[in-house]
Amino acid sequence: MKDGRPGAPSAVSYRERLTTPWWWYVVALAVASLLAGEFRISGAHLTVWIPFGTLLPLAVVIVWWLGRSTLEVADGELRVRGAHLPLTYVSGAIALDGPTLRRVVGREGDPAAFVSIRPWIAPGVQVWIDDEDDPTPYWVVSTRHPDRVVRAVRGAG
Repeated sequence: MKDGRPGAPSAVSYRERLTTPWWWYVVALAVASLLAGEFRISGAHLTVWIPFGTLLPLAVVIVWWLGRSTLEVADGELRVRGAHLPLTYVSGAIALDGPTLRRVVGREGDPAAFVSIRPWIAPGVQVWIDDEDDPTPYWVVSTRHPDRVVRAVRGAG
């Protein structure tokens, strides 16, 4: 646990970077190259390198930005995308496979739920909240290792 001092180590029971797949960079660069090539074909009087020099790096930055979030169970909290849930309010957690995750966040889901899913990560975890002051019934988050997250939530709570 953290002892209150700045820079003190925290007790991390689980941490996962929710990065985008490597091939997304290839696809993004291909799409950006096609768009940049359209400027040349259109006859726009631009220097040839300007569309390529801006769109290709922009494509890489966008894909990197999409995959920069982390899922963490540490210091008695579940953290994802800047949100945190104290594990003292967690009443249960279950691992979800891809199709079940899509159903839970789709038509069978509660609109008041906190949802943090990534389309490139199929499985996930559903965490139920038992807090009368919080209108959120549960969290649904994407993870590549749902069983590990469930163990970490149950072990830390």
